[in-house]
Amino acid sequence: MEIEQFHIVGINYKKTDTSIRGQFALNNEGYAKLLMKAQGLGINSLFVLSTCNRTEIYGISPSPELLTDLLCSETQGDVHTFKSLAYHKKGKEAIEHYFHVACGLDSQILGDYEIVGQIKQAVKFAKAHNCINAFLERLSNTAFQTSKAIKNQTALSGGTVSVAFAAIQFLKLHCSDIADKKFVLIGTGKIGHNTCKNLIDYLGAKDITLINRSQAKAQLIADELGLKIAPFEQLQQVADRADIIIVATNAHTPILFKEDLSSTGKKILIDLSVPANIDQSVKNRPQTILVNVDDLSKLGDATLKNRQAEIPKALSIIDTYLEEFKEWYLMRKNVPIIRAAKQSLMDIHHCTWFQSLQTAQEDIIQQQDAIKTAIKNLAVKMRSQEQTPGCAYIETLHDFVNRTAMPETQSQLTYDREDRPEPLTSELS
Repeated sequence: MEIEQFHIVGINYKKTDTSIRGQFALNNEGYAKLLMKAQGLGINSLFVLSTCNRTEIYGISPSPELLTDLLCSETQGDVHTFKSLAYHKKGKEAIEHYFHVACGLDSQILGDYEIVGQIKQAVKFAKAHNCINAFLERLSNTAFQTSKAIKNQTALSGGTVSVAFAAIQFLKLHCSDIADKKFVLIGTGKIGHNTCKNLIDYLGAKDITLINRSQAKAQLIADELGLKIAPFEQLQQVADRADIIIVATNAHTPILFKEDLSSTGKKILIDLSVPANIDQSVKNRPQTILVNVDDLSKLGDATLKNRQAEIPKALSIIDTYLEEFKEWYLMRKNVPIIRAAKQSLMDIHHCTWFQSLQTAQEDIIQQQDAIKTAIKNLAVKMRSQEQTPGCAYIETLHDFVNRTAMPETQSQLTYDREDRPEPLTSELS
């Protein structure tokens, strides 16, 4: 039942640009409100993945429309725009999509390994709000294991390719004497931190000023890398003096405008934020280059070609873990029947008449071992789907009685085929 009601609804970079995706980005405050609303609607297992390249809601729900309305209720974009651009995946297709996303196969930059960390955070947040059930937790853990296996066993994430590194490649192509330029990096989260390290390691940048709303966080990175910081209130003044401005914040609206850059001279601005945190009006400033994550993702790189060659290996690993999840799901679905069979066998075992058939204490011990063996065999049959659950259940009881009764009494427990009653119609079938 859970697989049939497992839905994914979302938008990503394939059909939408950053301006559209930005309308449906979700911050932690909106995420928390969404999860509370979900519980009020009876949707008790879901999470939302909101990154610079996609916004997707994963959940067990009677309908995808319910998830869509829920997501749009906490974002700036309207539901009609979302529905016109969104994709919907259900059941097995949704599970496969989840694995592809977690493993970087569906990323704007193939093999992006940062995505699995973002999913882990999204699931952790939902779990903290009691919105992850056993099914979605097992599915998520299996997807994470798959991602790790692909990381370790293939070169799908090999080489240095990410949005942060793509920014470095872009600067190499469009700027000379990079080491002598004045940089300002606004936003010191994970992407900002990685970009900052790349500026130093690959470009030899020395004059970098960090700005963050939390000055203490910026100070930690500045101390680590030997850089300067400036208070957020001085953003415009510092940016106006810089040659290269990189923004990696998480604001809902732009924080930098054309009017903030009054000085003359060439400037390169790189916006790694979704929604955009640099206003498009900046493009009208003379001698100005403005690029965003969509522009950066188009940069060609030999590493990407090497990664594409690893796709078949990655798909094979995914198939292995999908089969493992399928087996777990089938067993979980059959747990009530297995429990019922075990209880029935225990009832037989404790039956006074049946125990009177045993001649020694060791016979009773063997009978207990026989129960374990019977349940194990039942589980194997149900996992292989050799029989319907009801038939497997009845056959298990029948075989147990025949195998554990004393030989001289087995004739009392069996009967000729023509004397057997019609097959039972059971709810277990």
